[in-house]
Amino acid sequence: MELPINKIICGDCIEVMREWPDKCVDLVLTDPPYGINADREQNKAALQRIKADGNSKAGRGWKLYPQTAWDENRPQKQYFDSMIRISKISIIWGGNYFADLLPASMGWLMWDKRQRGFSLADGELAWTSERKALRIFDYSRAEALQDFRTHPTQKPVALGLWILGKYSKPDDLILDCYCGSGSFCVAAKMLGRRYIGIDISSEYCKIAQERLDAVDTGVPVKETRQGQMALFPSGK
Repeated sequence: MELPINKIICGDCIEVMREWPDKCVDLVLTDPPYGINADREQNKAALQRIKADGNSKAGRGWKLYPQTAWDENRPQKQYFDSMIRISKISIIWGGNYFADLLPASMGWLMWDKRQRGFSLADGELAWTSERKALRIFDYSRAEALQDFRTHPTQKPVALGLWILGKYSKPDDLILDCYCGSGSFCVAAKMLGRRYIGIDISSEYCKIAQERLDAVDTGVPVKETRQGQMALFPSGK
């Protein structure tokens, strides 16, 4: 069957992947919901700060995200089984939340956020299907927040670039079946990999496509929304 290469698909990933043949994707790189209500809790915290800071610069700096209840539950085992079935390599962020649903692995990844003494986690873990040594990505949360954030658990593009540099090669097919705002698909496109993104939210699918389009135009989404024209318009 023909796969939807270099496209963002809106839908339930298990339904989209159901008819895909075994090992048809070179790498699944994804960040599923952990079932910890991250969207609701971050909006709750933001509302409290906005209320406290009022219309000051600090108050205007807090962002509210679309309330879509996407993080109420973690995926069931059949979702992970499908990811592993259709991929040659699987890398799943939040693997510590799914340890009872995934096979034992030695090849974990860690994102060290270089923060200590905060209520947020010092880092995040990813399960991989590879029999390789644990690797650490050293990139602060402050650096990650420099990305134009459109999703409450948005991963930095730099993280995707680091992973793809280690676990893929040019023209490989990369699948993010919980693509959210599309960071891993953007990284794939930047490195000359083919990609497929899937997300159940039509709003986030639109955002992911905007970010992918920005790779071609050279104008970040934030500036595009403010009306800035591309320096080198497509076809010219």
